[in-house]
Amino acid sequence: MTLIISQSLLICYVLLGFTSFPKAKNPVATGRHPLHLSSMELNYTTKGETIEISCRLFTDDLENALSKQFKVPTDLSAPSKHKEMDALLRKYIALHVQLKGNGKALGLNYIGFEKEREAIIVYIESVPVKALKKLAINNSLMYDLFDDQTNIMHMHYNGERKSTKLDYPNSNTVLLDL
Repeated sequence: MTLIISQSLLICYVLLGFTSFPKAKNPVATGRHPLHLSSMELNYTTKGETIEISCRLFTDDLENALSKQFKVPTDLSAPSKHKEMDALLRKYIALHVQLKGNGKALGLNYIGFEKEREAIIVYIESVPVKALKKLAINNSLMYDLFDDQTNIMHMHYNGERKSTKLDYPNSNTVLLDL
């Protein structure tokens, strides 16, 4: 009986135009995208014994994360601000990406960034690590901004590729364990 009355009330509300249900914002109309994702490629080079890393992030999200973290206006697209943005990105990456090779913390060298359409690609390289057998990562990129962030990582080692993902709040995983 209660179900029938509830359904009848709902029909009346809809027919009479008394809808107060919140309408979802169209992400395209608001200029925002509904997906919070980063993609990272990690390539172990046997020649230099380093891990070359490239990471793709949405430009608008990364600008917002940098502004929030460092309390300054950001513009990753402006050539005149490239040097200033490089310094912010270097700090941000150091705070949110750490590697352990064979159980020891690996130093990371920030190389730089470039803009490609709506994305920023950040380049990093590890210090040399001999005979890499185990690689663990702490990747909390954008976790300070989104609680639905997903970070996808692709590890290339000896011609093989292993992919994994981290969903907020998890930031640690093992990418290689031989």
